[in-house]
Amino acid sequence: MMQTVKSGGPWAKLDNFARSLAPGLMTLALILLSVAPTKIPGWSHIAPALVLMSVYYWAIYRPDLLPAIVVFAMGLIEDVLSGAPIGVHAFTLLVAYGLVVSQRRFFHGKSFGVVWWGFMLVAAGVIAVEWLLMSALKGAPIDPRPALFSLMLTAVIYPAVAACFIAAHRILPQPDH
Repeated sequence: MMQTVKSGGPWAKLDNFARSLAPGLMTLALILLSVAPTKIPGWSHIAPALVLMSVYYWAIYRPDLLPAIVVFAMGLIEDVLSGAPIGVHAFTLLVAYGLVVSQRRFFHGKSFGVVWWGFMLVAAGVIAVEWLLMSALKGAPIDPRPALFSLMLTAVIYPAVAACFIAAHRILPQPDH
């Protein structure tokens, strides 16, 4: 594992600071990828929950680098850029973040399969709550099939996205204990 210099000159401090921005910048990049226009009709309704993947991973392994206020801001950015009602993603991401941070001890040292299983449970809850919120805001139940497809797609691609987080995690500065 690549280690960074904890102390030293200003360049080492700048390097550590820049590396510590990686979780937030990766999350922002996933927001932009999520809202990028595609030629697939209805894609926005079935797209995988990429931002949730980031929030889940970093809440387990480095919540110090993706604090709740950043998660809230990312949720608002996703709401604005996706056209969702303001606060829907911010709320659901914060709830997921709080839940995962409270259970992070459970996930430490567990196999990837256990972490993935946990992600699928969290994703199911988040997508269900988003569906309920959107139905309530519309005043009538919306078709749940796109949400179910989004959940399946989210669960299936999580390992590939998590591999990117794992690679980035290796270059991050070590937490201060």
